[in-house]
Amino acid sequence: MDNQTDYNQLNGIALAYVGDAIYEVYIRRRLLSLGFTKPTHLQHQATHYVSAKAQAALISLMLEQKELTDEELTFYKRGRNANSHTHAKNTRVTTYRISTGFEAVMGYLFLSEQKKRQDQLISWCIQQVEGGKTRETRTNV
Repeated sequence: MDNQTDYNQLNGIALAYVGDAIYEVYIRRRLLSLGFTKPTHLQHQATHYVSAKAQAALISLMLEQKELTDEELTFYKRGRNANSHTHAKNTRVTTYRISTGFEAVMGYLFLSEQKKRQDQLISWCIQQVEGGKTRETRTNV
């Protein structure tokens, strides 16, 4: 790990860029551990965890249940409020921005080398998705 990267100086989009990749690797590993091996099935299953709608639902549930620390909340807001000139297809801008906040938290945890906390939050997310607690109705925030 390059300790030269100061996560405190990065904008929300840069944090989200890293966080998206980190979260995706965890989810891919999870799907493989569940026995999914066909690429089309893997991709279909992954969307339940990594789509903008799924991530927005997860972070909304985190906020509702007060799962984030004050510092994590600060990084969520940095990502959510960042000016991005792109957004996901077929997704409301609000949903996309909220999911960017989710990814920024993941990026912050990775770059600040808080692996235990990162593992904890991602495990929590997986439990929520697999327990059916992240239905798209939550994304209407």
